[in-house]
Amino acid sequence: MSKINLKSPEEIRIMQEGGQRLRKVMQLLKPQIKMGITTREIDIEAERLIKNEGGESSFKKVPNYHWTTCLCINEQVVHTPPSERKIKEGDLLTIDIGMFYQGFHTDYSDSFIVGKNYDPKVKHFLEVGKNALNKAISQAKPGNYLGKISEAISQEVYGNGYFIMKDLTGHGVGRSLHEDPFIPGYLDKPVYKTVKIKPGLVIAIEVIYSQGTEKIAYEKGDDWSIVTADGSLSACFEHTVAITEKNGFILT
Repeated sequence: MSKINLKSPEEIRIMQEGGQRLRKVMQLLKPQIKMGITTREIDIEAERLIKNEGGESSFKKVPNYHWTTCLCINEQVVHTPPSERKIKEGDLLTIDIGMFYQGFHTDYSDSFIVGKNYDPKVKHFLEVGKNALNKAISQAKPGNYLGKISEAISQEVYGNGYFIMKDLTGHGVGRSLHEDPFIPGYLDKPVYKTVKIKPGLVIAIEVIYSQGTEKIAYEKGDDWSIVTADGSLSACFEHTVAITEKNGFILT
């Protein structure tokens, strides 16, 4: 049985403060992303903003990962390190970022189209991901099951003809960036056999999906970057969510 570290109200308060600061970092970072900027330049600015908020990079605490962000473009799914690659007009960019604040991590991801020239199909693809995350978060409440979160994600994504990246999941978060329990984007067992949600649970709910396949591959020449096996577009939406005695609420 997995060991789930439930958080005290005081610990959740600290994580809420950290999450609000991480959200501010994202709000300040996104307007700076324009055509011609490299993902390395985005990463350097993200670290500067995190330090300004009194935090540290969560991702740099992951063994052998030396960057503050994962910056995925188009077919890149997750864990893509920053590089000299330049952002182009119409690119689908995912910013995944974590912040360590007063002993606790929060984790946050957003996907969007850079510039004004975008395909309506891509816009719809992103709207489905946002809706799936919102529906999943609405299931994060005491007495419910984690399976209801997974089910909400899969119904929205599959219902719109897209694909869950089944090898990649949401997760618990706290003193460690990745804690138990893991939260798939699909239902792999009956809902009642999944973990019951208790007050004090803090989880990073992630919608990781693609336009064309559920199969992943590693990018050539990179030990970290995961891409869609068929080269189709991928996106990720993620919030850190805490469960109290009354309800669940977004920390990021």
